[in-house]
Amino acid sequence: MTFGDQGFPYGPPDPFAQYAAEQHRIEQHRIEQERIEQGRIRRRRRNRRAAVAGIGAVLVAAVAAGVVRAAGDDGDGPAAAPPAATAGPSGTRSAVPSVDASLPSDAPSSLPSLLARPVIRPEQAFPSKSVRLGDGSRYSRVDLATTTDCARGMSAELAELIQQGEKCSRLTAALFTDSDRRSQVTVSVLSFARVEDATRVFMMASMDPVTYQVVSLDPPPEAGLPTVPPGSAGVFRRVMTVRSVVFANGQWGDGSESGEAELTAQTEGLLKHVMDTVVAYEDGKTGQAGDAGEAGESG
Repeated sequence: MTFGDQGFPYGPPDPFAQYAAEQHRIEQHRIEQERIEQGRIRRRRRNRRAAVAGIGAVLVAAVAAGVVRAAGDDGDGPAAAPPAATAGPSGTRSAVPSVDASLPSDAPSSLPSLLARPVIRPEQAFPSKSVRLGDGSRYSRVDLATTTDCARGMSAELAELIQQGEKCSRLTAALFTDSDRRSQVTVSVLSFARVEDATRVFMMASMDPVTYQVVSLDPPPEAGLPTVPPGSAGVFRRVMTVRSVVFANGQWGDGSESGEAELTAQTEGLLKHVMDTVVAYEDGKTGQAGDAGEAGESG
């Protein structure tokens, strides 16, 4: 399995991230007022933890019922690739915040039985080498890889964030290209034993998709596709299912920054296709994954 460059998104922060940031700001203000009224001193770190936990509980209530309510959207309109958000003047990474995520008290009674199923395996998440979407567009899967050593396929910050809970159960990634062999879209399924850990990842990846992201697969030599130039612009999306976060990273093979609308449609179409498959499995609508798989696995 060969993971490539992370790349940078087109456009401004996504609408969901803006909403989450606004909720964060409101919650911080509320906590500060409580601090003043009660005469206690609390650090800003505590404020951020409370804000994220409050928003996360709402998300978990939705996804635990097996319904995806929110998808990351990195905005409209082309833009130059932004500088890496994690690098400071000294070249050190910014600190990963402590993020609390917990199940709401009204979580569905069916959740324990759904979580008792094994996490989705590669052949269950990506059963076909050829994909046809509802709009008639066709894609070929040119690579498939899976690992239980999830840190290998993500940014250091995302790996550190995951360490705040239980480790991820499995990361499976598939690389697709369109019928013209111009696009390269990596769709990754990051699965957890606990809903809370998936929620933590989804929240932070939605608020800061550059810092907290899985990385794309480089095409294998036999695919006959070019490797996307480092730092190329791309479209980055994500959704949460019951216990997984599904990421989609779309880029043109030559690193082009034009054709954003077409690339966005391809990326979002493939993301929805895989999301539907994962949701069907995690909701118990399809059978349990078998032990045999076609993906190259390590870990």
